[in-house]
Amino acid sequence: MGNCLRSSSARVDSTQSPHATSAASRVSSKSSRSYGPSSLPIPSSSDKSSSGLRTPRSEGEILLSPNLKAFLFNELKNATRNFRPDSLLGEGGFGFVFKGWIDEHSLTPAKPGSGMVVAVKKLKPEGFQGHKEWLTEVNYLGQLHHPNLVKLIGYCLEGENRLLVYEFMPKGSLENHLFRRGLHPLSWAVRMKVAIGAARGLSFLHDAKSQVIYRDFKASNILLDAEFNAKLSDFGLAKAGPTGDRTHVSTQVMGTHGYAAPEYIATGRLTAKSDVYSFGVVLLELLSGRSAVDKTKAGIEQSLVDWAKPYMSDKRKLFRIMDTKLGGQYPQKAALTAATLALQCLHTEAKLRPRMSEVLTILEHLDAPKNAAKLSPSEQRRVPNPVRKSPMRQHQHQHRSPLNLTPNASPLPQHRQSPRLR
Repeated sequence: MGNCLRSSSARVDSTQSPHATSAASRVSSKSSRSYGPSSLPIPSSSDKSSSGLRTPRSEGEILLSPNLKAFLFNELKNATRNFRPDSLLGEGGFGFVFKGWIDEHSLTPAKPGSGMVVAVKKLKPEGFQGHKEWLTEVNYLGQLHHPNLVKLIGYCLEGENRLLVYEFMPKGSLENHLFRRGLHPLSWAVRMKVAIGAARGLSFLHDAKSQVIYRDFKASNILLDAEFNAKLSDFGLAKAGPTGDRTHVSTQVMGTHGYAAPEYIATGRLTAKSDVYSFGVVLLELLSGRSAVDKTKAGIEQSLVDWAKPYMSDKRKLFRIMDTKLGGQYPQKAALTAATLALQCLHTEAKLRPRMSEVLTILEHLDAPKNAAKLSPSEQRRVPNPVRKSPMRQHQHQHRSPLNLTPNASPLPQHRQSPRLR
């Protein structure tokens, strides 16, 4: 079985619209010359947080979704001012993401600064995210609707052009806020808010009537709105969960180094617990402010999980992995609970990891009104900061460097070249 771990980070990413026009069938017939018809076995959608997915669906059925608009290429050219460089939000293995404007009601192109802001993802023909992944994303986000999933407004499939139109997420990706220099560090309360939002998104997918396994949960795929509400983006690698008596889905190994579960990498057997492992990695990133994989480090410190595990369940040693940018301003008991939870998610035995619904319950309890995360800074317990205690540790922490930082701020995830399973 071939391993397809891609380079980490980004691939990007409201409204529903009954504008699935005849353009869908028109562009679908054009694309079949190059790619042939597709049928995706995907799980049905019927309430505000709709989790039902019809399966299987042909490419034509997917593209005729009543929730999505089939844009013409010229419409998206106009919406992004001909994909001008100053409209560029980010670049990744998939291609480029541009800022655009459309009318909120008709979804037609609008003048910059008017109408609704959108993010337009334009795929590279030679990029990682090929037609199958593009279609998978249209299929899932055309049917699944939840406050913690990014909203797909529409798509364009015209000749060789493949584009996706999303709601605009003004705070960008979690990855940028954790690892990019120059941005104001996230407070403890915001970090827990992001963790809870992401957990709600994953729990929704896992507990759907027809289970969905996300398969690419990582910091760059968690987008943040103006209030730091987290939404999962980029469903190109999502898979329908096992059905009947099956315990797993056997599939080609794809995902991101540092986030993918070890048993999945070793066997290609995918379960919802694979996502739970990835969540544990991201939760650890939120606690430590360090990237899952950092090739600038030496030895065991290159792997965040391997480095942090010995400290995660010991309240006397936990401060060693906590993000120094927090300045010690976090509730010690809640931090230990979060670290212990992350450690459970990272268990090498998949069956012993908690379900995402259980993870969510614990995180929501931490965020309850009585919890210190809600206290003002003056009320929070100041945890001893190792930087102050040890000149040796001070030197080490001051020279921490995030992994392959992106050069420009972006409201959507940017691409980092850390190894992705591919």
